[in-house]
Amino acid sequence: MSERQRWTMHPICVADRISIVYVDRGELVRQGHVLVSATADGALTIPVGRTSVVMLGPGVSVSHAAVALCAAEGALLLWVGEMGVRLYAAGNPGGRSEALLRQARLAQADEARLLAAGRIFFHMFGEPAPKRRSIEQLRGIEGARVRAIYARLAEESGIEWVGRDTTSVARPIDAALAGVNAALYGLCEAVILALGYSPALGFIHSGDARSFVFDVADMVKFQTVVPLAFRLAAERPASMEHRARTAARDLFFEQSLAAKLVDLVEDVLRADHPA
Repeated sequence: MSERQRWTMHPICVADRISIVYVDRGELVRQGHVLVSATADGALTIPVGRTSVVMLGPGVSVSHAAVALCAAEGALLLWVGEMGVRLYAAGNPGGRSEALLRQARLAQADEARLLAAGRIFFHMFGEPAPKRRSIEQLRGIEGARVRAIYARLAEESGIEWVGRDTTSVARPIDAALAGVNAALYGLCEAVILALGYSPALGFIHSGDARSFVFDVADMVKFQTVVPLAFRLAAERPASMEHRARTAARDLFFEQSLAAKLVDLVEDVLRADHPA
C-alpha cells in the first residue's frame, strides 16, 4: 500500500466495534447499498451499514444519494480538516441513545459526576484525584497544576512566560497554543460525536457547548499538544497557524490519538461502573 493510500484510506478501529473511515480528495458516491470513494489512487468500497462514522476530509465531493444512504443506515458524517484536525460540521448522529442517556445520568448525579471528574483528573496527572473534594475544589487544584506545567515548559524552552493570553495571538506562544488546541478540540469533538455522546455535557467543565470536549482534551493535551506548542514557539516559524495545524495533525497520526481518545472517553463514561 502506498503512503498516499495509507493516509487516505486507513480505517481507525475504535471501541465497541465502531469503525471510523477517513476519506479525502475524491468523490464519494452511492452504489447500491455501499459507498464508493473514488480517488486518483483507486476506489475504496465502504459498507456503510457496518460503518459508524465517515470522516470527510479536504477535497471530498459527496453526492446527495451518498448522504441519504448514510442517514438511512445511521452512519454519522463528519466534515473535518486534514486527518480530522478540525471539525467543521456533523450530520445527524442517530443511534446509540443509550450512550447519551448514560452521559446525562453521570452529569446530573453529584456522586457519579465526581467519579467521572476523578477519572479525568487521573488521566491528566497520572495519579488519583484527592478524596472528599468537590468539583470546584478539583478545578482549583487542576488550575494550580496546569499553571505549574506551563511555567516548567516555558523554562525548558527558554520562553519568557507571564501567563497565557487567550484574547490575543500576538506572542508566538499564544499563537502556537491557540493553533494546536483548536486542532485537538476538533479531533476530540469528532470522537465524542462518533461514540454517540454530547460535546456539551461535561464533568469538570460546564456551561459551554463544548464542555465535554474541553474535559477530553485536558486528559491528553499536556502530554501532546502543549509541549509541541512550546517547541514551535521557540522555533518561531514564518506562519505559526499553518505550522501548528500541520504539526498537530502529524502528531495525532503518529500517536494514533483518535483511538486513544476513544478509550479515554469510554473510561470516563463508565466511571460509576469500574471493571
